[in-house]
Amino acid sequence: METVDSRFLRYIQFKTTSDENSGTNPSSPEQVVFLQALLKEMKELKLSNICDHINRGYISAELPSNAGNDLPTVGFIAHVDTSPDASGENIKARTVNYQGGDILLNEQLGIRLSENEFPELRKYVGNDIIVTDGTTLLGADDKAGVAEIMTAIEHLLQHPEIKHGTIKIAFTADEEIGCGVDLFDVKSFGADWAYTMDGGEIGELEYENFNAAAAKIIVNGRNVHPGYAKGKMKNALSIAMEFAQALPKQEVPEQTENREGFFHLNQMEGTVEKSEMHYIIRDHDRNNFENRKQVMESIASQINQKYGAGTVELTLKDQYYNMIEKITPVMHVVDIAKQAMEECGIQPKISPIRGGTDGARLSFEGLPCPNIFAGGHNFHGRFEYVPIQSMRAATAVIIRICELVAKR
Repeated sequence: METVDSRFLRYIQFKTTSDENSGTNPSSPEQVVFLQALLKEMKELKLSNICDHINRGYISAELPSNAGNDLPTVGFIAHVDTSPDASGENIKARTVNYQGGDILLNEQLGIRLSENEFPELRKYVGNDIIVTDGTTLLGADDKAGVAEIMTAIEHLLQHPEIKHGTIKIAFTADEEIGCGVDLFDVKSFGADWAYTMDGGEIGELEYENFNAAAAKIIVNGRNVHPGYAKGKMKNALSIAMEFAQALPKQEVPEQTENREGFFHLNQMEGTVEKSEMHYIIRDHDRNNFENRKQVMESIASQINQKYGAGTVELTLKDQYYNMIEKITPVMHVVDIAKQAMEECGIQPKISPIRGGTDGARLSFEGLPCPNIFAGGHNFHGRFEYVPIQSMRAATAVIIRICELVAKR
């Protein structure tokens, strides 16, 4: 049987960066290649009901029950794409038995994983940590989750004495660009509930996430020779900055935590004639979330009154909502995961996600879907790492959840 870390190291050799500017589904051809490889692996394991929905952005399969047909069907889901925030090509990973201090990632470039900058490293003294060479991300988000699910399924296949109900698995594309479950067919997937294996450090168990929206602001200016511009020029760049400065100064990602929401300017470009800004809006509280969108609309209105109609064009688009609305009525799905962790010797860390997962959207489509740790840290960047022991623990939790469901 292949170990979870061996499987993970094999998976990260597939470049699967998603592309938000693509018009295809999945958004990058490399994701298709990896999904096809996973389909092949599913067939080699002789799983049932293997479904190639790559043109819909996902694949799925089933491990039939060996404990009767009157048990709930539980699902496990992970995404195959990696973030476009950093390169996911030619990943050079290595395993370090961590004994404290900094980890030298790249001697030639002088890149270190600093214990002072990333103090959570201290939790993993004595662990075997998989790191990058400091030039790419690692891909633990979320190939660690993919590896954990596949390893758990293989373990159950090889140990029929472990009783379980029907288990569904699915791997999605394009989670990182918000399109992971656009075409996911919850009804045909056939699970009563599921878990995304897409959390961070060991012990994380999450069923509360941000409400999320995207804002696009186009500022239409008027360019005139600066020497003769008085009363004529309308500088789109200056007006864009005026819009940004009208937002609450402290409500930005770098100054918020826990359940505090924010406005995040993540792209800005333009000229005197025309500028464009992209924001993401986040808040755990639904009323606060709606108020944040109203703040944006109010600022746009005020600027249009000041500089003329059509100066600012604001487009708001909701992306996903807080899954707690859908999980609260079925809290037993969280209780099972919590019990599984405790029985595996893991202290559950229940906290709100300062982000979102495929599970948030799936929960609103009728598939309650809390999020469980996959074990990684520092996602989306070159300092990403994952302890092998954390991946083994996540695999054990999946197996124990399946056992507990069979006992209910």
